[in-house]
Amino acid sequence: MTIENPIDNAEDAKEQLWDRSRLDSVHSQADKSERVQRMFDSIAPTYERINTLFSGGRDRYWRKRTVQIAGVKSNDWVLDIACGTGDLLRAFGAGAVQPSRLTGADFSLGMLQRALNTQPCARWLQADGLRLPFADGSFDIASCAFGVRNFQNLDIGLKEMHRVLRPGGRAVVLEFTRPPNWLVRGVHEFYSSKLMPLGARILSRDRTGAYAYLPKSVVSFVDAVTMCAKLKSAGFARATATPLTFGVVTVYRADKVTP
Repeated sequence: MTIENPIDNAEDAKEQLWDRSRLDSVHSQADKSERVQRMFDSIAPTYERINTLFSGGRDRYWRKRTVQIAGVKSNDWVLDIACGTGDLLRAFGAGAVQPSRLTGADFSLGMLQRALNTQPCARWLQADGLRLPFADGSFDIASCAFGVRNFQNLDIGLKEMHRVLRPGGRAVVLEFTRPPNWLVRGVHEFYSSKLMPLGARILSRDRTGAYAYLPKSVVSFVDAVTMCAKLKSAGFARATATPLTFGVVTVYRADKVTP
């Protein structure tokens, strides 16, 4: 199994990509996309293992619920955008209803190399979520887990998700959110900004600043109300938000109606 359209720019980033000045405004960096790509290439070998460890295994449940909310049908074609190491596509493949085609797209070659052969029937493609190389109306489900906040431009990325969906298709987005309860939020953000980055940095031997960037990208990202509004602005007729684990993450579903 091979990766389609490989781009030879995935050398490991060993230098610091996210210093203090950039962490103050992670979503407004003009070269955010390039920095995120190099960051994920660097942390790819340990990324999935660290996610599972520091979420206490809840990440598997979150992906399972995302698949359930997608309402998979046996003839569905699924595109997972920013697919990483393929963990969400594996959840689609293990669901109660098997989709007929699975495609994973990510701009990090390092991540895709670790996704190969993890889902035997899947097709893997190196591509930017803001410029997907698919015709209009190619898929029934477009998914993205913990990826939309890394887009250089969120609005363009959501419009691309809408564009590649057939009428009647749906987008499902799994993303971190800030818990509404002040006590839960305080405890979670202390953990995710102080304890998790230290442990993850030691285990991954990361020098790019990835585990300082990731919690910063959550607390400065849009809330659930704004995200649903942006999905509707992208062309979706309906958008709902389902919080999980006290609101630590939220699953969004947006439907593209039949004309």
